[in-house]
Order: sequence, then structure tokens, then C-alpha cells
Amino acid sequence: MSRRLVLVTGGAGFIGSNIVGRLAGEGRFEVAVCDWLGAADDGRWRYLAPHPIADFVFPEELFDWLGRRGGELEAVIHMGAISSTTEADVDKIIRNNFCLSRDLFRWCAAAGRRLIYASSAATYGDGAGGFDDDDDPTALAALRPLNPYGWSKALFDLFAAREAARGAGPPQWAGLKFFNVYGPNEGHKGAMKSVAAQIWPDVAAGRRVRLFKSHRSDYPDGGQLRDFVYVRDAADVVVWLLEAAPASGIFNLGSGRARSFKDLAEAVFRAAGKTAAIDYFDMPEALRPRYQYFTEARLERLRAAGYDGQFTSLEDGVADYVRSARSQSG
Repeated sequence: MSRRLVLVTGGAGFIGSNIVGRLAGEGRFEVAVCDWLGAADDGRWRYLAPHPIADFVFPEELFDWLGRRGGELEAVIHMGAISSTTEADVDKIIRNNFCLSRDLFRWCAAAGRRLIYASSAATYGDGAGGFDDDDDPTALAALRPLNPYGWSKALFDLFAAREAARGAGPPQWAGLKFFNVYGPNEGHKGAMKSVAAQIWPDVAAGRRVRLFKSHRSDYPDGGQLRDFVYVRDAADVVVWLLEAAPASGIFNLGSGRARSFKDLAEAVFRAAGKTAAIDYFDMPEALRPRYQYFTEARLERLRAAGYDGQFTSLEDGVADYVRSARSQSG
């Protein structure tokens, strides 16, 4: 049986490399990767090294590659993006997160190829309007993200929904609103690493860790809530989308259960076999007006589309991540 060719953009990044590993391990897919790898000590090449990828393409050569090999493709999994919520160059964000995605969406529509892409819970802004993944263009246009990154993702979601509504979309398209993803292969992300990845070196070394104080009376220090989702669960949903090919649309991708940063930190200490030691410090003034105190994915649309997979608990996901981190450092 011939294997199906899938292209993963951003395939050397955090979520992308976990998707590449999952697909390459399936045995039913040939996986091509589009990304930059950077310097050797950046580590991204190591994320790909264990997996038999079929081809590699640099982003500036993407559409030339599609012209040559697009006829062989079954689907594009578009994870490539500027993911920093503090990136100040808005032109750079829009060029990468909207314009490239728009052009890839149009290519997939014209070529009759399926598209799965990364959106973000950052599109929901402060969460005051809830976390309902309604992909009606009117509902999408009403979202008010708090930073340029979130806006770029919201802008593309709206574009995709409008194009699909007028019959100009790919045969299947799915936008995944990732919540707070954590897990292996975050080493290159710097300040954008998940909190689990940021505090792990301190926990491993026996040092105390620091979390933001709360600046709202209704949340205790460390009690700010996020929907933490393990990256391997995210990869499972992508594989399901490829296999099941359910109806198109935008879907939340979180665990469906909000947990506190204190819970997360305690889980890291517990997985390391250590007693929790946490200090709290003031959040930077500039961050306070655009800080989310609560996120929680509503999963009704994903479940209604047919996904019945279970999401890893915070404690089990953190324990698995710590095992992975220890094996890599050892």
C-alpha cells in the first residue's frame, strides 16, 4: 500500500515537530517538512532527526516545491507562524501569519488539497465573550484579540470562513484554536516556552520557581487559570482529522478543563519527586491590561464532529514531559 504524502509547515517547531513524529510513526504517511532550522545549537534539527522525513523545503521555496510535488500531496498541515505574543513588528506578523496562510489556503483550494492549520485561543482576547469556537463569519468578526499575534490569527480565521462560505475553500479545511500547549521540543522557544518548560530547569536543579502574582482580587497569586493541553494530544487530533476527514471548520483544541499555574508548578515538582517551592512576583505593568486570567476550551464542536479521544490530565502530561526532559538531558 502506497503511503500518503503530507506537508507540515513549521515542522521543526514545537507543535509541528510533534505532529511530524506522530505521522512518521504511523507508517501510513510520508512526511515533508517546511521550515528553517537555524544554528546547530538551536536544537530544532534534533526534533526531526529521529524521524524518516521524506523531503525538506525552506519557506521561501514553498510555492516552487508545491508546483513540483503538489500533485502528490494529500494534505497540508500549516503550523508555521510567528508565535510570539510580544513580537513588536506587526508587518512581520501579518506577512507570516496572514499573507502566507492566505496564499496557501488559495493554493489548496485551487489544487483540491486538504488544509489543517494552526489558529489560537489568543483570538478570544480577554475571554469576556467566552470561548465558543463558532466559525460563522459574523461571530469571528466580533472577536477582539489583545495583541497583534492574536489579531493575525483571528484575521485568517475570518478570511478562511468567508472564502469557504462562498464556495472557494479547499475540499476540507480545519483551523485548530490551540490553547496552552506544553510538552517536549520547546527548547528553542526562549521566553515563549510554556511555563512547564520554563520552570523545569529550576525544579531539576532544586531551586525555587517564580510565578506571577495576581492583580485581581478574585484570583489568588498563582490562581490564574489556563486550559493546559499536552502536545501529544494535539498531534492526536491532527491525525484524526487526516484519517476521519470530518466536516470543515474551526475547532477549539484544549483539554476542556482550566487549571491554575500553581497546579502546574506543583505537578512539575511532584513529577520530579520534590517539595513545591514557589515565589510570586509582580506582573510587568505593560502586560497587565492584556493578560488573560481564565481560558477554557469548549469542546462541543470537536466532539460533535466525531472526535472521541481522551485528553491527558495535567498531572499525567507533566509527568510524561518530565520523563522526556530527563531522558534528553541524560
